[in-house]
Amino acid sequence: MIAGRSDTIAVIDFGSQYSQLIVRRVREARVYCELIPHDAPEEEALNLRPSGFILSGGPASVYAKEAPSLPPYVLKSGLPVLGICYGMQLLADELGGRVARAEKREYGVSELHVSDLESPLFAGAPFSQPVWTSHGDFIEQLPAGFKSLGYTANSPLAAMGDEDRKLYGLQFHPEVSHTRHGGHILSNFVQHICGCKETWTPQSFVEQSVRQIKKLVGSGRVICALSGGVDSTVTASLLHEAIGNRLTNVFVDHGLLRKGEVERNRDLFERHLDLSVVYVDARERFLDRLQGVVDPEQKRLIIGEEFIRVFEEEAVKLGPIQYLAQGTLYPDLIESAGTGRGGAARIKAHHNVGGLPSRMAFTLIEPLRYLFKDEVRQVGLELGLPEEMVHRHPFPGPGLAVRIVGEVTPERLAMVRAADSIVMDEIRRAMLYRDIWQCFAVLTPIKSVGVMGDQRTYEYVVAIRAVTSEDGMTADWFPLAPEVLGRISTRIINEVPGINRVVYDVTSKPPSTIEWE
Repeated sequence: MIAGRSDTIAVIDFGSQYSQLIVRRVREARVYCELIPHDAPEEEALNLRPSGFILSGGPASVYAKEAPSLPPYVLKSGLPVLGICYGMQLLADELGGRVARAEKREYGVSELHVSDLESPLFAGAPFSQPVWTSHGDFIEQLPAGFKSLGYTANSPLAAMGDEDRKLYGLQFHPEVSHTRHGGHILSNFVQHICGCKETWTPQSFVEQSVRQIKKLVGSGRVICALSGGVDSTVTASLLHEAIGNRLTNVFVDHGLLRKGEVERNRDLFERHLDLSVVYVDARERFLDRLQGVVDPEQKRLIIGEEFIRVFEEEAVKLGPIQYLAQGTLYPDLIESAGTGRGGAARIKAHHNVGGLPSRMAFTLIEPLRYLFKDEVRQVGLELGLPEEMVHRHPFPGPGLAVRIVGEVTPERLAMVRAADSIVMDEIRRAMLYRDIWQCFAVLTPIKSVGVMGDQRTYEYVVAIRAVTSEDGMTADWFPLAPEVLGRISTRIINEVPGINRVVYDVTSKPPSTIEWE
């Protein structure tokens, strides 16, 4: 048994594409939750003092030779367990049940019929409901002590439970939106079965973070990497709340910012935030380092290292400073993860995570590292930050360097900066800014033939990208109206020298990332 349980759920990740969604749905029930790789040390999981475990789905079959196994501490803990898809099959296999390959794979929306409406897992749920399924294996025989809680046309055992030991399994995904009552089912598990209280609120996060920062920093001093985006501004506000004037914010102009960004941020900081800000003009040194660099990962690594060197130099000028604070978020950590833990593949080295140098003169403070973007926005509102700042579109730390496919040059920067400004103008003009998660222009390395003023041209192609998302982990392309796209295209071609063609990106994430690089 685990002593001193907290109102926390540990999600064990077996490589499902939906693992992050489980965390989100649990947090939406106002219960704190973290994702832990299936091969993480036992100490890492138990340090959370969880009140229960959720086993994610995954691409493996439990009977495959190298299939991930159930960590022994899960059942040894005596805590409630909910297995989802592969997690259900793993739980059944571990406890003596039998898993077999299905003759017909079940994928997509199915109709679940609940066998036992008295089960606390389905309390308050309807007898019949649509659920999202994605599996090629099924439970052929339940383990001892379990009973069927639900079935679909192709899965006679679509839900199972051992009420005495509080062990449950679902052959469908309650975390995805296609499962209409999935959030309710997860709430039943974490609140009624695990006994978690609704303690995960923006107010509780602010209070806890301020306490932790005070304890960590003591009488020390902190530099905060302030970009003007919601993540860094919320981080700075939390630090200011905790340590007051022992915080110095450093805004670095690396020459890769959007049009008018420095002036806009100065106005924001001076009008709304009582923050001490040092402005550093580092445009020349960043562009020098990026000269001739084409590979996007190399760009990110160079920019991440150069940021740290600028902060180190400013710290020497300001006096002894031990800590560097930055607005790292949970998606940054996941996408920058290396292979080998929980099946997480490294997507890209975020400049503030995988892009950091191995040696630096600071201890990092990252109070938002386990939050999703929408949670950060809620914390920002709790701190009293203005809505215009809290709801700003995300902007990558490497800036326009990752919106130029290929080498970064002053000429290409000027083109993408001007095109980006037009895109944002027209999005605001169409009253679409709050409907879109992120919208921007990408300068491609492609040139195409065109005709302008009866003359042949051979100039660059710009791609426009607009997406909707909740947290940046997944995204759908936004259906911009033809008239909006037409105005954007016309203005870019007429107003930005060097561009003669505009295309629109209609790809979701996955398979693409939001940014092109």
